[in-house]
Amino acid sequence: MERFMWTARIKPGKLDEYIKRHDEIWPEMTEVLNQAGIHNYTIWNHSDQVIGYYECESVEYAAKVQSESSVVDRWNEYMEDVMEMEMDPETGTAVLLEQVFLHE
Repeated sequence: MERFMWTARIKPGKLDEYIKRHDEIWPEMTEVLNQAGIHNYTIWNHSDQVIGYYECESVEYAAKVQSESSVVDRWNEYMEDVMEMEMDPETGTAVLLEQVFLHE
């Protein structure tokens, strides 16, 4: 199992809307996550930062499925007014944070 973690910034005054949109996530978006093999997807908040974490069999495959999905493209456009996220130009998905420690 591989892990993927990303970070983004919530625009001022938009945290409640960010949370609301995730509470009402589109069924077609969760289907893409399932197709990508993504499990245990969680998003954490501190101040104006959000940090996402998920597990998958292959980060490369998960990135490929997401980058080729028109649903993900629509979701990203939908979220532009509430958050800013750096995207990886090679994968077309969020920039993968480097893991520097693990205790199991």
